[in-house]
Amino acid sequence: MIEITFLGTSAMVPTKDRNHSGIYLEFNGEGILFDCGEGIQRQFKIAGIAPTKIRRICITHWHGDHVLGLPGLLLTLGACGYTGVLHLYGPSGSKEYLGNMMSGFAEKISIDVEVHEIAQGMIFENDLYMLSCAPLEHSIECFGFSFIEKDRRRIIVPFIRKLGIPDGPLLGKLQRGIDVVWEGKNITVDEATRVVHGKKVVYIGDTLFCNSAVGLSLDADLLITEATLSDTIEEKAENYKHMTAKQAAMLANHANAKKLIITHFSQRYKTMEVLEEEAQTVFANTQCAYDFLKIKI
Repeated sequence: MIEITFLGTSAMVPTKDRNHSGIYLEFNGEGILFDCGEGIQRQFKIAGIAPTKIRRICITHWHGDHVLGLPGLLLTLGACGYTGVLHLYGPSGSKEYLGNMMSGFAEKISIDVEVHEIAQGMIFENDLYMLSCAPLEHSIECFGFSFIEKDRRRIIVPFIRKLGIPDGPLLGKLQRGIDVVWEGKNITVDEATRVVHGKKVVYIGDTLFCNSAVGLSLDADLLITEATLSDTIEEKAENYKHMTAKQAAMLANHANAKKLIITHFSQRYKTMEVLEEEAQTVFANTQCAYDFLKIKI
């Protein structure tokens, strides 16, 4: 199961109710943080999530509202005895930007941080999931990210019980896609298991509506994207290279997404009904994010 927690849903200026950008995804006990806005540590505390679970941080771009939480978070992880390597993925220049940021503090990072400067395509893969990225169209270099859970096989329990196959290595082989022999009979993967298709979660950071965002988001089970402003001030959104709620919904439609959650809202909006309603006229299965919203898929 994939669990997503929204730690910050405001745009450049936070509000009393909305922190700077931060979305935490947990899968198989491992945490991935998408963007790390100011105040992120407090958001982790309120959400009841241990930041030491984080193994990867994906930075869309180096505007302050997306990265100013990094120094405190990295220093705290060191104080908590964080072990292993923390992988940080971001646009070109990320190593320099992080180094410059941390040079302003007497205390230095005491954990092992590996910075990966990314380009379009896959940036990480293991047996359980893949991370990919694509460039967006913002005022500086900016990327969107996709998390893709790999397909897996689930044992058909009644079939296995009927044959009397015990728990153990044989079932493990079947789940890995390997045929087995039991009491002289060949047991195929196709008859003993069924395929469970993995889920796809996409996070689109600050951007104009663009083809690369559509391509990254194709067939997403959950599409999370910025929708900073209303369509009534589309020209202002275009000037600042942000999407409106209606454009976010158009993105979901073009990408054949199943569910859309919009976030990164301008401080001008006291409630989000106007943005949610605007998006729903184009893509019905739309929800506005709020701080500490949890989604399980």
